[in-house]
Amino acid sequence: MLKIKPWNSLTLTTKVLIGMILGIAFGLLSRSLFPTSVFVDTYVTEGLLHVVGRIFITCLQMLVVPLIFTSLICGTCSLRDVSVLGRLGFKTVGIYLTTTCIAITFAIIGGLIVRPGIGANLEGTSTFTPGSSPALVDVFINIFPSNPVGALASGNTLQIIVFALLFGISIAASGEKGKKVADLFVSLNEVMMKLVALLMNIAPYGVFALMARLFTQIEFGAIANLIQYFVLLLALLAMHLLVTYCSLLKLLAGLNPLTFLKKMEDAMMFAFSTSSSNATIPVSMETVTRRMGVSNSIASFTIPMGATINMDGTAIMQGVATVFISQAFGIDLGLGDYLTVILTATMASVGTAGVPGVGLVMLAMVLQQVGLPLEGVALIMGVDRLLDMVRTAVNISGDCAITCIIAKHEGELNMDVYNDPDAGLSDERIDFRTSTH
Repeated sequence: MLKIKPWNSLTLTTKVLIGMILGIAFGLLSRSLFPTSVFVDTYVTEGLLHVVGRIFITCLQMLVVPLIFTSLICGTCSLRDVSVLGRLGFKTVGIYLTTTCIAITFAIIGGLIVRPGIGANLEGTSTFTPGSSPALVDVFINIFPSNPVGALASGNTLQIIVFALLFGISIAASGEKGKKVADLFVSLNEVMMKLVALLMNIAPYGVFALMARLFTQIEFGAIANLIQYFVLLLALLAMHLLVTYCSLLKLLAGLNPLTFLKKMEDAMMFAFSTSSSNATIPVSMETVTRRMGVSNSIASFTIPMGATINMDGTAIMQGVATVFISQAFGIDLGLGDYLTVILTATMASVGTAGVPGVGLVMLAMVLQQVGLPLEGVALIMGVDRLLDMVRTAVNISGDCAITCIIAKHEGELNMDVYNDPDAGLSDERIDFRTSTH
């Protein structure tokens, strides 16, 4: 006889997976049984589900700025040698940009081999107007905040990182007086991590609402029309995760990729549900520090940086979409054009916000550089919402994989924690019936 476990005894991964499956089922049933119901659309889909889903994402976003700020200050204060920051920054940015180049190169090659746009004869019925993109020089200048409070208020990740690094260095240089401030931030960081655990306990309900609302609105007809593009992109995203990242983990750090993938389940489901690398930062931080044993001094720098500049999943989409659109419109691109796509997509990832839908804006920038019609973006908009969820999961997996690699090289990875399948699980459970005073 099958015995059903009590809800409270299930792991977080199982709970979130149940919430996701039930949400998808609810959404599909809702659109099937009540396709034109104004009541369901107004009070359920755009009412209850929208409110619960948005509250969940907003709560995650609420944690991003204070978590980045406190954890990065703690990590900087704990460094014995401040010069380590330079080496750490060079490694982090270098590996992130390298994997992005690899991702978009594979995407272009895959598109040229499979040729998903040949014979499609698609005609766009709407246009897509991209927002203006800042010059590369301005991107680097704007990394440094003129108003730290304004940077914190607006959630400018790169500016927050720079200010937190400088603030942490100053605390470390202040000796005994700075130690009191450092102790305060260590305590604040511990409280923030506990707040992350608290919100993770309500995640199954937020994920249910997000999935239910999405699957009442997603355009399945568009997926059927663009099936080759859709399947090719999913295959390349899976290949980049299972081949590129897993190979780097094994070759550069000697880490077991299967252990990594198992411990990434929660973070990947959060990323899939929210479609936002930024909103997943708290979960990514909790995963690499508590579940994988990465030192906070490494994770506090590499995870926020990765959410900002490491967009391998988005780069893959841009490569495949560029080839698809050029083939669909019958426009031939040369080797120079494809090299331009690789360079533009890699550079466009620097300083671009990790929020839902940003990939389409970046794609428009790439299309402009090689003279392809921006109307081509409209061709893939119908399927991009679902693909955005998958590539966000790939993006944050890359952040965590590279964080583990860098931590191993710096001697800041606890291998006992990494190899322990149950590490960090106790931190995810909060007993609201007891408290300490």
